[in-house]
Amino acid sequence: MQVDVWSPPPVLLTVDLVILTLREGRLCVLLVERGEDPFQGMLALPGGFLNHAGEEILDAAYRELSEETALVAGWVHLEQLATYGDAGRDPRGRVVSVAHLAIAPGLPEPVAGTDAMDAAWVPAEAVLSGEVELAFDHRRIVTDGIERARTKLESSALATAFCGEFFTIAELQQVYEAVWGTELDTRNFYRKVQAVKGFIIPAGPGRRSTGGRPARLYRAGPKTVLFPPLIRPVPFTTEEDTSGEGE
Repeated sequence: MQVDVWSPPPVLLTVDLVILTLREGRLCVLLVERGEDPFQGMLALPGGFLNHAGEEILDAAYRELSEETALVAGWVHLEQLATYGDAGRDPRGRVVSVAHLAIAPGLPEPVAGTDAMDAAWVPAEAVLSGEVELAFDHRRIVTDGIERARTKLESSALATAFCGEFFTIAELQQVYEAVWGTELDTRNFYRKVQAVKGFIIPAGPGRRSTGGRPARLYRAGPKTVLFPPLIRPVPFTTEEDTSGEGE
């Protein structure tokens, strides 16, 4: 009796990076212009294949991060986002991507990597709305990355990863507004932030001039989990009242 010999299907592994920062008060994501097929000339997330069979996935993510932004471990918040492996996501074959979310404050103008024609910070909303088209399934990955950031801002200290070492509460509020995409009441925000003990702590007597009265400086505190959480506001929508039509 003939016994079929099974062999594993060829599968390639890549890492992709959703790199977020604030630029002029707007949430932006780093995109590169692909310099080769497939999708040559289209915008995509920075990333690439493993260098060799022995390279760890996290090491590959940090390597790509360093190549695209010159950042190294310890300077940036980096976490694994999700794995994307739909059979048709890459025309080169079965390619599985382990996507990572990276967040850092005040990132500089990017420099294109070896396989990219250009690199730029693009407003996140332009990607979410579909105004900017991305290669592969990268719009889905960006959407998932931004939603991860939005959700974690509620219950974790992730917002401080968007700030420098020292920041004002007004600057922290700007992070929440940019990531959540909504304006917040200043007094209410101040009260809620101060209610979470250990979220942020005063940075000594330092103060920063903001054009008016000098504002107190803070730094990230020891708390990584926020309780009570800072709940994201529900977008307010209005429905046109047509009950009086025809009267």
